[in-house]
Amino acid sequence: MSYQFITSAKLPTRYGEFDIHVFENEDGQEHVMLTVGLPAAQDIDASASMIPLVRIHSECLTGDAFDSLKCDCGPQLNMAMQAVQESGCGAILYLRQEGRGIGLTNKIRAYALQDQGHDTLDANLILGLPADARIYDMCGPMLAHVGVNQVRLITNNPNKVTYLTDHGIDVVERVPSIVGITEDNAGYLATKRDRMGHLLDKDINTETHFNQ
Repeated sequence: MSYQFITSAKLPTRYGEFDIHVFENEDGQEHVMLTVGLPAAQDIDASASMIPLVRIHSECLTGDAFDSLKCDCGPQLNMAMQAVQESGCGAILYLRQEGRGIGLTNKIRAYALQDQGHDTLDANLILGLPADARIYDMCGPMLAHVGVNQVRLITNNPNKVTYLTDHGIDVVERVPSIVGITEDNAGYLATKRDRMGHLLDKDINTETHFNQ
């Protein structure tokens, strides 16, 4: 599937000012990239000496907008925005693939199954859905727009590292994102660690990791 750049503008936030860029695929689905200190590809010499700090973040309405404690998505997004601003050179790729790609309605159906005691992976499977339906083929064109082919990647998910590496983007460093751990989401994070291969502490269920 092809992706094209549509438009960009300045976006002031509580963390600082970003450039916001909108991309669209042939089906009309929109994705967003926030950048700091990154020129367009034709001006890449201006930032050639810096390796940008990058976060690939899939949309999570409940976590990003409603501060849900079922996941750590909101705190991860906020941490990434702050970290990119502090670094002075980086990007956040905000991908419109809610609920690990299953959509909002199915995500809430999965929540209902989690309320009955199923973990996040089994809830998806019970609904006949994949454990993780996200794709990352839009990341290459988005990063290419600002001339990026090397990144320091904020992630706990080794699949994101593999995908970028397999598509010609050099991940020179993986930066862990251990934030927003609460009693409500410790089980969710343990499932990501134990069943989905995310790189998280083995004792993540202990109170020493809960943010007060």
